[in-house]
Amino acid sequence: MQGDSRLTSEETGQEDEGAPSVTLTERAYRQLEELIVTLALPPGTVLSEQLLSQRLKIGRTPVREALQQLARDGLVVILPRRGVLVSDINVRTQLRLLELRREIERLMARNAAERATRAEAQAFLQLATDMRKAADAADDIAFMRLDRELNLLISEAARNEFATRSMGLMHGLSRRFWYQHYRETADLPLAATLHAGLADAIGHRDGAAAAQASDALISYIESFARKTIDS
Repeated sequence: MQGDSRLTSEETGQEDEGAPSVTLTERAYRQLEELIVTLALPPGTVLSEQLLSQRLKIGRTPVREALQQLARDGLVVILPRRGVLVSDINVRTQLRLLELRREIERLMARNAAERATRAEAQAFLQLATDMRKAADAADDIAFMRLDRELNLLISEAARNEFATRSMGLMHGLSRRFWYQHYRETADLPLAATLHAGLADAIGHRDGAAAAQASDALISYIESFARKTIDS
């Protein structure tokens, strides 16, 4: 990220109502990522820093920095002299992405199980419970948010910054692809069960089980992606 996004309300024209540890750029990034992932900002949408700043009630500098991060994640495309566009969704790109995800996520799941603190282990177990509840309630938005929390917690607990950087480029694209197609070909209860199984294995600090649960989850996601081609 460029610059200091811990801006004052005077610099941004907005009050920072978030937690002190969360920068305005991080707030803008989280909100914009969710809008893109849930297709509230669909592929091809032209984005305006000014309009996004007004919509999020966050200054233009943090919004600009968030868009730069989203461009690195592949969720937006910055075109010189043309502006910023929400990127397209491509199933074949998703399948290539999954080839890499399988290997990296298996490593991260095992490491997270072996390296998680007691507090992190409890957080994994709670996420498993919450994911099952979201599936029971057919609450796709809650599930998406919990999925993001799980990804972030695994990245933190795995204690490998290089793997974290790699996965940061994949998760948003994967969640958006899932959200676009899940009503047609996905099984939310099954998806939640597999995610919860991964969280449970890490929470119980079982590295081997976590690696197996990670593979099972990626196999399901790959099967889901291939079904979208058929449909």
